[in-house]
Amino acid sequence: MGRLGAEERMSEKEKMLRGELYFAEDVELAAERVATEVLQRRYNETGDVVVLKTLLGRLGQGAVMRAPFYCDYGYNIFLEDKVFLNFGCVLLDVCRIEIGYGTQIGPAVQIYSADHPRDPEVRKRGLENGKPVKIGRNVWIGGGSILLPGITVGDDAVIGAGSVVTRDVAAGSTVMGNPARVKGSGVKA
Repeated sequence: MGRLGAEERMSEKEKMLRGELYFAEDVELAAERVATEVLQRRYNETGDVVVLKTLLGRLGQGAVMRAPFYCDYGYNIFLEDKVFLNFGCVLLDVCRIEIGYGTQIGPAVQIYSADHPRDPEVRKRGLENGKPVKIGRNVWIGGGSILLPGITVGDDAVIGAGSVVTRDVAAGSTVMGNPARVKGSGVKA
């Protein structure tokens, strides 16, 4: 027998974190999601910041995440200092989600790093993948917005309420709509 390739030796979790196709119902990943649900439920019931610090990859100083919130794993979510997430946010974090200093996120915002193959035969095999999401500093994301996998939002950008962000958002720009489109360079107060 020949040597196994590096991809064949990688765990499903390693594949997931690299953004490669992985089997989402892998036993290790399923157990991690159950453990996450326990911590998530505890946080959503109590608002205990110690639980949130245990759950997330990073909770910056002065960062606030209002309950309830929902995620897949938690350890792929990195909040810088003074980040604010309002009630009912969903962060599907199969890959890293980074949110920069002072960013404000409205209620019911959904941020997806989780994705699915477009090929139906690959989906039938239970394979999924992901792409990291990076949100810059001092961004304002209006309530009910959805950010798709692989999106980067530049510093000081504004995303209007209810927008569906399908492409990167340049620093300082304002986008809105479905799909979100540039509407201006922001309003200076």
